Amino acid sequence: MNLFSKVSGAMLVLGLLFSVASAQEKKITRKQLPPAVERTVAKESEGATVKGFATEVEKGQRLYEAALIVNGHHRDISMNRRGVIVEVEEEVSMDSLPATVQDGLKKAAGSGTIEMVESLTKSGKLVAYEGHVKRGLKRSEIQVGPQGEKLKRPE
Repeated sequence: MNLFSKVSGAMLVLGLLFSVASAQEKKITRKQLPPAVERTVAKESEGATVKGFATEVEKGQRLYEAALIVNGHHRDISMNRRGVIVEVEEEVSMDSLPATVQDGLKKAAGSGTIEMVESLTKSGKLVAYEGHVKRGLKRSEIQVGPQGEKLKRPE
């Protein structure tokens, strides 16, 4: 292997690592939230326990996430810089879901164990249910549509 190939390969690996690292969430403090995001958080967290905050760039847009505990279950709210809620992930119990959704999640999980289910709402509309699945030592996420159908693409 010549020097050019080695350098090119190393640059490709570094580029991939950088792109993955830049897409990851970064924990931040409440003081680091933009004023509009802080106002939305104050309103949405009334009566809730605030677990923390994070920020990330998704599809070129900076988002801010507030992790909350509401009535004993998880609720994560993602907002843009203007404090507009873009996405809400809210823990739901499996037995509260329609049979078609339960069946869809179980089918998607296969032999794995569904440990938690969240509803996924974007722009005020339920778009999917997400299951957190454990298979042996591995953990993954699965999604089905609002009626339990297989999604064309992940939400």
